[in-house]
Amino acid sequence: MTWRTVVVKSKSRLSYKNDYLIIRNEKLNLIHLSEISTLLIDSTAVSITSYLISELIKRKIKVIFCDDKRNPQSELIPYYGAHNSSQTIMKQINWTLYTQKVWTRIIKEKICNQSKLLYSLDNKNYQKLIKYSEELQLMDSTNREGHAAKVYFNSLFGMGFSREESNDINASLNYGYSILLSQFNKSIVNYGYLTQIGIKHSNYFNNFNLSSDLMEPFRPLIDKIVMNTEKIYFDTSMKLSLLEVLNNKIIIKNKEQYVSNAINIYVKSVLSAIENENIELIEFYSYEF
Repeated sequence: MTWRTVVVKSKSRLSYKNDYLIIRNEKLNLIHLSEISTLLIDSTAVSITSYLISELIKRKIKVIFCDDKRNPQSELIPYYGAHNSSQTIMKQINWTLYTQKVWTRIIKEKICNQSKLLYSLDNKNYQKLIKYSEELQLMDSTNREGHAAKVYFNSLFGMGFSREESNDINASLNYGYSILLSQFNKSIVNYGYLTQIGIKHSNYFNNFNLSSDLMEPFRPLIDKIVMNTEKIYFDTSMKLSLLEVLNNKIIIKNKEQYVSNAINIYVKSVLSAIENENIELIEFYSYEF
């Protein structure tokens, strides 16, 4: 079974009947819920029944709502993701300092993936990133991640580029990252944990601290899509390209998986590594950038 992301545009009416998502607009479309991994509501003009919402939650289908500018704004998350949520949350609250080793290993993997993308572009700065990953200390006390990010983004988008600017490149990157973040939120909740309690990320106003921690190695998948676009405009075409990231295939545990499935495998392995205090349990993906 191939799971896919379904995008619903303006002036559509969504309802549920006999295991099918029913989309009414100019045409009538029926999609079996078993085929859907993520439902993206791309317009505030879309109407949806509470019956459908209940079924989507029950089947653990990720639902993302966009604002009036068609940017991801919120998502649908169930109160309880697993039968033993109370037990896992208590464990999470009492996580030991071993989580610092786990986070540091995750950041090393992120920098390594960034270097692989630069290597695929024949950019010699990939060597600097490898060096930064080797110099990484516990909880990145010397800010190797920050130094790597500056070299990395300048290599991709030019020396004058900054992640702080408001432009089409950053809008595209942020949109793609938000798609990944939503998938991580879904996985973490499904395993009974809280997205709010993170390791490095601990912002009181960020409801997705843990997701932000865990998603780091997957960011280059988004960077590649944006970088490979001939003319970067943050438009509908770009959004659809970024949404497809979840349907791309990568290797994890020696098996080809869709990114959406790989995220579930990876999240489960990270949580297992924390609970068992064994960093070797983390399953990272591989990909030919």
